[in-house]
Amino acid sequence: MILNLDPKFTPILNQEQINFQSFTFSGGEPHIKIDPNFNTNEKVTITHRLNSFNDLGLLCITVDALRRMDVKIIDLFIPYFPAARQDRVMIKGESLSVKVYADIINGLQLNKVFVFDAHSEVTPALVNNCEVIPNHTFIKEVLKVIGENVKLISPDGGALKKIYKVSEFLGGIEVVECSKSRDVKTGRLSGFKVYEDDLQGMDCLIVDDICDGGGTFVGLAEELKKKNAGKLYLAVSHGIFNKGFEVLNCFDKIFTTNSFKDFEGDNVKVIGIDQLI
Repeated sequence: MILNLDPKFTPILNQEQINFQSFTFSGGEPHIKIDPNFNTNEKVTITHRLNSFNDLGLLCITVDALRRMDVKIIDLFIPYFPAARQDRVMIKGESLSVKVYADIINGLQLNKVFVFDAHSEVTPALVNNCEVIPNHTFIKEVLKVIGENVKLISPDGGALKKIYKVSEFLGGIEVVECSKSRDVKTGRLSGFKVYEDDLQGMDCLIVDDICDGGGTFVGLAEELKKKNAGKLYLAVSHGIFNKGFEVLNCFDKIFTTNSFKDFEGDNVKVIGIDQLI
């Protein structure tokens, strides 16, 4: 049984959907009314895109409603885990935001929590009964479009471990390591480096989990072109794109999923999560 809290997001196909009504009271509180006409002895999987604390609130009251209907086994599928990038305290006065979300979700006592391409190992370490779905199939789908004669580009040290696993899954596609510097107080990026002298006109696919403003990828694209890169492609599992796609016009094509929201664009191909799990 599936309960898709976002009616526009149906990542798990071929299962019976539970009907419900949800709305927000004038005081700002989310509310839900679940249709009781389903077998409460079966496992229920809730899916949602948690883009705000209100989304998290809707999830919490949904679990409460199901418990009151005597549903015993509840799974959760949230492909983009909120605050996953806030997984360390860099300066005094910051919160460890990912742990705040994890603690709330752990309090729901769920059977399984499925996450797609977790930002780091911190999220599955903090979330009870967490299972991470890797980005391997996503990148395989990307290569069906652009071809396999490419180099995989790791944008920084944090992405290295995952991108080598992608390379192994794809049969050993070459990986090019890169790095950058970030001011922890201002967030400003600088010092992009590509650790290969000559890319010899080879097409390059940057692979990462999240694109927010895109500064990392624009800076890296400039350095890749200096090293004689061919066509440039970008594949990010979770697209936020808060500055739009125009800032990323240095890429021949951008690939993402609908894990965070739905997108449209001439230069953008969205691969639905339902195709990847």
